[in-house]
Amino acid sequence: MNIEFSKRADRFGSNIFNILNQKKNDRLAQGKPVYNFTVGTPDFKPDESVMKVVSEAALDPENYKYSLGDTDELLDAVCKWYKRRYNTVITPDKVASVFGTQEGMAHIALALCNPGDLCLVPNPGYPIFEIGPFLCDAQIAYYNLLPENDYLIDFDSIDEDTAKKAKMMVVSYPLNPVCATAPDEFYDKLIAFAKKYNIIIIHDNAYSEIIYDGQIGGSFLSHEGAMEVGVEFNSLSKTYNLTGLRLSFLIGNREIVSKFKTVRSQFDYGTSFIYQKAAVAALNGPQGYVADNRAEYELRRNALVAGIKKLGLKPADVKGTMFVWAAIPDGYTSSADYVMELLNKTGVLCTPGSSFGSLGEGHVRFALVLPHEEIENIFSNL
Repeated sequence: MNIEFSKRADRFGSNIFNILNQKKNDRLAQGKPVYNFTVGTPDFKPDESVMKVVSEAALDPENYKYSLGDTDELLDAVCKWYKRRYNTVITPDKVASVFGTQEGMAHIALALCNPGDLCLVPNPGYPIFEIGPFLCDAQIAYYNLLPENDYLIDFDSIDEDTAKKAKMMVVSYPLNPVCATAPDEFYDKLIAFAKKYNIIIIHDNAYSEIIYDGQIGGSFLSHEGAMEVGVEFNSLSKTYNLTGLRLSFLIGNREIVSKFKTVRSQFDYGTSFIYQKAAVAALNGPQGYVADNRAEYELRRNALVAGIKKLGLKPADVKGTMFVWAAIPDGYTSSADYVMELLNKTGVLCTPGSSFGSLGEGHVRFALVLPHEEIENIFSNL
């Protein structure tokens, strides 16, 4: 049988993390060590209180039925968390759960964009930022994030004709992979830009709880006018070490959230009751371990930055996220080639910056997924 696949499907090759995982396995099969800094999944365990709630919920047969939506208990927990954490008032009609930000970002354009509508996405940036709009047949226009601007958006550099055509703009701070954060005044500029050109803002706020050097992460929605122009994804994955449960929230503009829920209801019957109970336990439960994890991430950042400098890498100013972004040593032109050479010579495995856009070339990304003592030991012995 001659199977002809869609042009969308032909757009994608193997996921970079699958490729790197195979390289890791090949080396391990040869009995050689691998120090894996690729995938950003926390190695910390969830809080005991959350795991207990999940265990108990899993024994209740009622929790295996369709939820058909978010429970009042969950919506209340999200709203109260936003009030406590960001001093921002959210009402339940401005919240919708999704199976992780990755899934939500992949589908948000379905509710907002017609084929051919223009979406602005960052370069460098996390791949799903552009893949989601692409899957909806939207056009992609990149805005460049440069180290000399601390990887902040230079709104004046965005062509006015492009801005006038744009329907949607994806923004994220703290930003994976470049580890930059944005000051409060940035969001006021972003909101003014969105209002001027009638652009819907989609803000990914997955790393607001992993910010360093005494700084405190915030929310786009806490700024005046934000809920007029956009929405924000906020995930439990990195904050509460629940990556496998796949639970995030779309929060903000009531109309956008409502339309998104309508579209999403065509391919989903609601988030599992078990997941929802886990989220309630995490949001309402003890928060001390979130600060403890952040402190350990900062120790890891410090250890990794010191270690990779010995290899000739030039790390960026890592202000947030659970990653380190670094320029490859002088004399190298391909981040993918450098990653393979680094693995072969040292066993250290990281992600090529080219995976995150054309402006990611010449850089690599390390995930802070090993204890700081282990990181120190790895690089002291290279």
